[in-house]
Amino acid sequence: MARMATGQVVPIKCKRGRGFAVRFRAYGRRHYVTLGYATDGWTRKKADTELENILADVRRGIWREVESKPESEVTVEPTFHEFASGWFERKKRELRPNTVAAYEWEITHHLLPFFARHRLSDITIAEVDRYRDAKVRQREGGARLSNESINKTLGRLAQILEDAVEYGYIDRNPALGKRRRLRVSRPNRSYLDSADQIEHLLDAAQELDASARADYRRLGRRAMLSTMIFAGLRIGELCALRWRDVDLATGRIRVGEAKTDAGVREVELLPVLRDELAAHKAQCSDTSANAPVFATTTGRAQNPSNVRRRVLGRAVELANKRRESADLVPLPERLTPHSLRRTFASALYAIGRTPPEVMDQLGHTDPKLALRIYARSMRRDGGEVERLRALVGASEWAVMGRSEQTEAVEAGAGAGSTRAEVTPFQGIPEMGAAGIEPATSRV
Repeated sequence: MARMATGQVVPIKCKRGRGFAVRFRAYGRRHYVTLGYATDGWTRKKADTELENILADVRRGIWREVESKPESEVTVEPTFHEFASGWFERKKRELRPNTVAAYEWEITHHLLPFFARHRLSDITIAEVDRYRDAKVRQREGGARLSNESINKTLGRLAQILEDAVEYGYIDRNPALGKRRRLRVSRPNRSYLDSADQIEHLLDAAQELDASARADYRRLGRRAMLSTMIFAGLRIGELCALRWRDVDLATGRIRVGEAKTDAGVREVELLPVLRDELAAHKAQCSDTSANAPVFATTTGRAQNPSNVRRRVLGRAVELANKRRESADLVPLPERLTPHSLRRTFASALYAIGRTPPEVMDQLGHTDPKLALRIYARSMRRDGGEVERLRALVGASEWAVMGRSEQTEAVEAGAGAGSTRAEVTPFQGIPEMGAAGIEPATSRV
């Protein structure tokens, strides 16, 4: 008995553009027939209907083979698995290792299990919404997936499909648009909001330095936290810092290893930080150009997790004990290294720096990000701004040009130097609210 006629629609692409063909069995062998192109009015729905008609004719024995363009002369539309694999292989050459790992996780553990066998043109807005809803149900079943995590996978899908649009496989990107995304509440980001909070945290770090064994005192806990608070370095930038990057004479830190290209920058040293780093350098056993500024007892660069737990975590714990004894409220909850970066931005705004200047110091290119996330409001009650200015040394620094700063540092200028008056801060602007496999397979 002859096999039942079966077949499928095959989206194609050639010089004439996008079109459709059908592949099916008839009279004991396989056939491939090109139906037509989008310019001639062919759609997926029309192609599906024509395939049904052909198979019906085959079953009745009335279908006759027609001349058609050979399958080898057209480009078959790839599956999402095939296209995403090629996209990832191209993309990962320009990404940092951590970003590559994040992309791999999103594609292999989330997108491929759902979309792997879809042809690109089969991924519609409805399918994208179905994927999103499936992820929500997966979370309700116990998976650790936040709205933000699901949205990141949708963003990766949109990136991949945007290339598919440019290649001509699909006419529009179904994963674009805010309606595809889940609502994410704005996080309550922590930061230090006053000079006394900054001082108490640094004093706690200094106390930890003083109470440590001799070889652990050189770790420079106070200097580490000072660099994050007064230079806004990310924790990875802090750990990668070398003495060749710190120019105490001209008052500059060069950040050469950053999260983004814009993050490669020069940070102006506030006087308080220049003093902290000078004191730290004086007690370091190795200050050669390639030596880490913040090294372990064996001379290696600090590990980010050690900085979080053993430096910042313990300093916060000790500072809160001291503040409790003095009947003061504790430091903000969930203080992280990035909290100190936000503190740096807030302090710069508070002492009168403009948004472009703050963006330059942070290595940002998006002013909305700088204002929405980093322009936190430092307290301004009871002379708080003046205390903050005094803490960072802004009175003699903020109004100086770069050449003046260099001359002052080299001459050892003190607080008594005559400078023009600093324009009082007027407030922060208002802000409104070779292939990859699914799941456990490796790239």
